Amino acid sequence: MESAEDGRNWEAVGRLEIAGEAFCTGALIEPGLVLTAAHCLFNPETGARVPADQMQFLVGWRNGRAAAYRRVRRAEPHPDYDYRSATDADRVRVDVALLELQHPVRNGSIVPFETDHRPENGDRVGVVSYAHNRSEAPSLQEICDVKAQQRGVLILTCQVDFGSSGSPVFSFDTGTPRIVSVVSAKAEANGEPVSLGTTLEIPIALIKEVLARKDGLAATGITGVSRVGAIPRNTGAKFITP
Repeated sequence: MESAEDGRNWEAVGRLEIAGEAFCTGALIEPGLVLTAAHCLFNPETGARVPADQMQFLVGWRNGRAAAYRRVRRAEPHPDYDYRSATDADRVRVDVALLELQHPVRNGSIVPFETDHRPENGDRVGVVSYAHNRSEAPSLQEICDVKAQQRGVLILTCQVDFGSSGSPVFSFDTGTPRIVSVVSAKAEANGEPVSLGTTLEIPIALIKEVLARKDGLAATGITGVSRVGAIPRNTGAKFITP
């Protein structure tokens, strides 16, 4: 595990401030495009969409300062995402969103991350986040394994917490970090803590199509929780809403 001092390696990861009341983690995948979780776009109390103009992406936020501050021009969840649906595999599989920034981040020290195909079972991955105990600097929270995958849902041995929503999950197989998933929820699988995310190839393509059609893109056992469901039964996992 790396410490928060390693935040300097993750400049393209940032904090997504939501209506001044909450935050998620997001990552640049293009100069003007941020990848995060779809549920971050909704008010958890009312279920209503948070207006895009009430969101701000703090690029490389570290100890009270950001390398760049950007307002959000458009925020688009996966077209099949339904915030009010049960927290189950179907919801996690489409829990991904893209944010189009009002102005692209063009800074030589901030290089957007590339995305990659889904990892295989047993592959080593890492989560970079602004979880509640590291909210002032992005850091490689943990190196962990892909435990299983079912119908587009990745089950990871990474232990995540509040603030990790939307965090990029990286593969290091090529020697360069590439995003292979985003954190959607935490859960238990056979009594062990796990995190859950979606694969990215098809969801990102679908959301980009929606943004383009809307003239968006300029270039192209658990206790104490309210929503619990079961993922595919052979994983033995139960969901916890992040």
